[in-house]
Amino acid sequence: MLGFGALLAQADAPTQTPAAVLTVENAWVRVTPGADVAAAYMTLRNPGKQAVAVIGVQSALAGHAMIHESRIQDGRSTMRPVERLVVPAGASVQLRPGALHVMLHMLNHTPAVGESVPLVLQLEGGGTVAVTARVRPLDAD
Repeated sequence: MLGFGALLAQADAPTQTPAAVLTVENAWVRVTPGADVAAAYMTLRNPGKQAVAVIGVQSALAGHAMIHESRIQDGRSTMRPVERLVVPAGASVQLRPGALHVMLHMLNHTPAVGESVPLVLQLEGGGTVAVTARVRPLDAD
């Protein structure tokens, strides 16, 4: 599993064509009651021989979705968008609470625990990966 700094260092690495193999495991969503945002987490695995870059996310649940990174900087929690997330060849990248994650904004409804949330990861070069994430309780890790 690589850290985000290692991924940025490889941002100029070549990426695969749309036929790239990128698998997603353990996709789940955390919803904050009363808010119109949610966060999605998952593990991205690239068993291929070339890096794959995720450049966008879409979801029927949200008006807007994007990859973010949370971190503590100067004692404050910050969050910033990640426009290009590289998954190196033969490696995995984990999106988890307090780190990389998918932010879902402008939810069209608050999903219930157990509900399935469709996501589509957009790959550099035009490919996509469809993901189904299951909603977990607020206190899930």
